[in-house]
Amino acid sequence: MDQVVILARGLGTRMRKSDPAVALNPTLAAAADSGVKAMIPIGRPFLDYVLGVAAEAGITRACLVVGPEHGQMQKYYTELRPRRMTIEFAVQLEPLGTADAVAAAEQVVGQRPFIMINSDNYYPLQAFCGLRDAPGPAVAIFDQETLVAQSNIPAERISKFSVVEGITEADGSTRLQRIIEKPDETTLARLPRPLGVSMNCWRFGPAIFEACRSIEPSPRGELEIPDAVQYAIDRLGERFSIVWCKAPVLDLSSRDDIEPVARCLAGVTVDL
Repeated sequence: MDQVVILARGLGTRMRKSDPAVALNPTLAAAADSGVKAMIPIGRPFLDYVLGVAAEAGITRACLVVGPEHGQMQKYYTELRPRRMTIEFAVQLEPLGTADAVAAAEQVVGQRPFIMINSDNYYPLQAFCGLRDAPGPAVAIFDQETLVAQSNIPAERISKFSVVEGITEADGSTRLQRIIEKPDETTLARLPRPLGVSMNCWRFGPAIFEACRSIEPSPRGELEIPDAVQYAIDRLGERFSIVWCKAPVLDLSSRDDIEPVARCLAGVTVDL
């Protein structure tokens, strides 16, 4: 288990949106205007920090799913020549959703398992190691109270994130039953505590590619990973174990995230 797929194709709509309350220097402002969140410079591109944690977990191959317009990112990582991992690219021709992005990586990752993450989240080492050591498909689930207390994400935003419903096995482990997107108060009240939040951090096997090709667009008009996972569970018989993480995740979605994320990453050494 030595490879990660990173979804870096997003349009960065929230990051490109002007915010009069946030003062950025010209370099940061230009990077935010581009919408390419992975390349926001926090001493070095934000994605370097994400890749650095993956390298610490023993991941030696990374596939960046990019758009045709992301030449800056391809140039940077081609010239970087990292020591601890190889970096390849898969091109998602159109922004059709996260499941379509994962499908674009099939030719790079082949039939071997891989971790899948977002390019605008900084995940803890605990999540990478838990997914690396999982017996098969798995999802890293984050304790909601820890996210509220230790991440840079406002509590009201976290309350709207997807949560999971699991089934406890005879050995005490938990497997995923379903993901609940945008849960209402009644749903949240009936779920057991601690409340588990999905931050789009997965371990997949090759069956996910069939699932990504088989689903229909969501009401938003996109092919989405939660739908592909549910298809894999319901139709393909995949069993996803749950890796519980009591650790924060940093989120770099909008301009007002840049300063707190930079503060949290100050002093972090990146060794690629």
